[in-house]
Amino acid sequence: MTTEEVRAQFPQLKRTVYGKPLVYLDNAATSLRPQSVIDRWTEISAQGTANLHRAVHHIAAEATEAYENARKAVADFINTAETEEVIFTSGATHSLNLAAFGIGETFLKDGDEIIIGEGEHHSDIVPWQMLRCRKNISIKVLPVDENGRLCVEQLESLITEKTRLVCVAHISNVLGLVNPVKAISDICRKHGVLLLVDGAQGVVHQPVDVRSLGCDFYAFSGHKMYGAPGTGVLWGRRSLLEQMPPMFGGGEMIETVRWAGSTWAPLPRKFEAGTQNISGTPCFVQAIETLRNMPQDDGIRDYVYDALQAIDGLRLFGTTADRSLKVPVFSFYVEHAHHEDLALILDKMGIAVRSGQMCAEPLMDRFGVTGMLRASFAPYNTMQEAEYFVSSLRKAIGMLR
Repeated sequence: MTTEEVRAQFPQLKRTVYGKPLVYLDNAATSLRPQSVIDRWTEISAQGTANLHRAVHHIAAEATEAYENARKAVADFINTAETEEVIFTSGATHSLNLAAFGIGETFLKDGDEIIIGEGEHHSDIVPWQMLRCRKNISIKVLPVDENGRLCVEQLESLITEKTRLVCVAHISNVLGLVNPVKAISDICRKHGVLLLVDGAQGVVHQPVDVRSLGCDFYAFSGHKMYGAPGTGVLWGRRSLLEQMPPMFGGGEMIETVRWAGSTWAPLPRKFEAGTQNISGTPCFVQAIETLRNMPQDDGIRDYVYDALQAIDGLRLFGTTADRSLKVPVFSFYVEHAHHEDLALILDKMGIAVRSGQMCAEPLMDRFGVTGMLRASFAPYNTMQEAEYFVSSLRKAIGMLR
């Protein structure tokens, strides 16, 4: 599809903000939703609401079929042959917490070590710190260099006989750099270490094949890939998931319940306690279809990348000579101009960007800043919007200096 054909599918792009056409550049936080997702969510909410798997009546059967069709669509999307390996959650945060709990209970003991990339989102840091409070484990940091590149060459020196797990993002939500997950997985395999990948940005910008990546767990959200909010996925290898205990107990995730104890349902239901997102999760089908039909054009990425580096006093984080390793996510700092002040001025110009720490405070500390400004583009953004963003940013900087 052309960019204009894509834009026509997203009704929010017709909005105005302060009398100006909306230029939505906060896609790394939450993408907009196409009409197909909105229509599917509305259809199920209006006509197909019923609890999944449990009842035998017609509407329940329809709801269950829609939910499980979404599981098949996700399995195909990430190239796993086993739909049972696809666990539905409320988002990547839920997925990572679920993984941290299960991995911690099953595969980690006092004295063990895990390694976490320095550029990780808080959702891939805090759950492991919470685990550290329950178990006497150590957390090591795989650093990023001055350009934001993950120092993979240091990984083997960090691994010891006590290392059990490595956690990295497929693509940094701050730096917009594609991490070499396959190379990392090869190192982990060599040393018998598990690999968990935060794919919240990865599924948006890269084809994801969990088999070829070689990771053991992969987590992502629906709301960043044009899907419904409150939806997410944890993929894990069956052999590992079958060993892990569930994080939540209740309905749906049990096989039997007796006063003497309970037994768990088989995968994936073991990890999906309670009433699921009946209307939202089936929308993965339409979200994936939208994502697959998005046009691929690096022109905006290259234009914005070069234009930002040409602005005096602006420091762009996440730079690379190989543009194929950069996605259109740009975080930067401007001398003598606070990131929130810039964001507020841009907002008055109709431009939605993100300011602050982007849920990556340790990375802010690494680069010696209290926060950054981030502009993240999607295929429905146009070159005209990119040019307007750059000119508006220049104007905003001039107002604050």
